[in-house]
Amino acid sequence: MTSGRVTVEVPATSANLGPGFDSLGLALTLTDLVTVELTGDDVVIEVEGEGTEVAGRGDGHLIVTTLRDALDAIDRLAGTTEAAALGKGVRLRCVNRIPHSRGLGSSSAAIIAGILAARALHPRGEAMDDAEALRLATAIEGHPDNVAPCLLGGLTIAWGDRAVRLDLDREVVAFVPDTRLATARARGLLPETVPHGDAAANAGRAALLVTALTRGLDDAVLLDATEDRLHQEYRAPAMPESAALIRNLRESGVPAVVSGAGPSVLAFTSASRVDSNALGVGTGWHVHPLRVAPLGACVRT
Repeated sequence: MTSGRVTVEVPATSANLGPGFDSLGLALTLTDLVTVELTGDDVVIEVEGEGTEVAGRGDGHLIVTTLRDALDAIDRLAGTTEAAALGKGVRLRCVNRIPHSRGLGSSSAAIIAGILAARALHPRGEAMDDAEALRLATAIEGHPDNVAPCLLGGLTIAWGDRAVRLDLDREVVAFVPDTRLATARARGLLPETVPHGDAAANAGRAALLVTALTRGLDDAVLLDATEDRLHQEYRAPAMPESAALIRNLRESGVPAVVSGAGPSVLAFTSASRVDSNALGVGTGWHVHPLRVAPLGACVRT
């Protein structure tokens, strides 16, 4: 048996961005650090910060299951059986800053951390390029909008299990509540079908949003570009405080959307503007001034 140790830094993400349901995503400058060591037979997990409640999941921890899936996938891609020689034991240490179950991509960060750790630790890790890593991550997560920016950085447009990355340098502000909302519950509120007019409106807004962000168009255009008819109103009953904050921000001219499945809110603005204008934020929100992260997950040396 060989052994190895690697540390992966993974960014938070915000998906959907209003009209880009299951397709648009941003990498954010809020990160987790995940150290993975292959050992004997035991699974030992230490968690500092967010997610301490899942430290006891052992073999069922998402990073551990993803790590093993990725090691096996690399074997298949490389036509080898070298993963078995690495052993089944894992020592995992997570220093987590990404809030869990708040719509900022904590599960995608865990998945990408497991895949990049596997790629670094497997002797034939180069057999899994970013395209293959994204395919595996999408299969595990079920949709690509968070895993794509987590892996690639910047602004990503994803379809199926593929994605393209666009450079984007700008400030954003995440408003994070104490309450959580499981993604499965948020998805369960969505209808099976939507009116054709709503779908057409979102298609146009999503295209406009990519243009507005990458060309630096003003807030008036961004307000139009971030309108959504596919998911936010349907999910509002599960997060009334988030819906109220978005309404207050938008009425004050700030383009704001539900981050991912919520209940966090993402605003395309600066923290100084929020502070100076007191835009009806109220109490109960942790305000995170962030930027779009130019790089996705990376192995730290």
